Amino acid sequence: MVDYRKYISFDNEVRGGKPCIRGMRITVYDILEYLASGMEYHEILQEFPYLTKEDILASLAFAADQNKSILVA
Repeated sequence: MVDYRKYISFDNEVRGGKPCIRGMRITVYDILEYLASGMEYHEILQEFPYLTKEDILASLAFAADQNKSILVA
């Protein structure tokens, strides 16, 4: 599993503090929405050439980790 902490950043000045990919304006939630809409990895990478496959995997790992926190609480 990808260590998402290397890829996900939080900054109150960027997208209201939402988890973003490497300080960019694209959020984890944006990537998850693209995947949920049926976009494939290669389509996301083609549409956003500054992203990497690791960025997408980090978004999924972040979401999975957040879900664990919800289930435990």
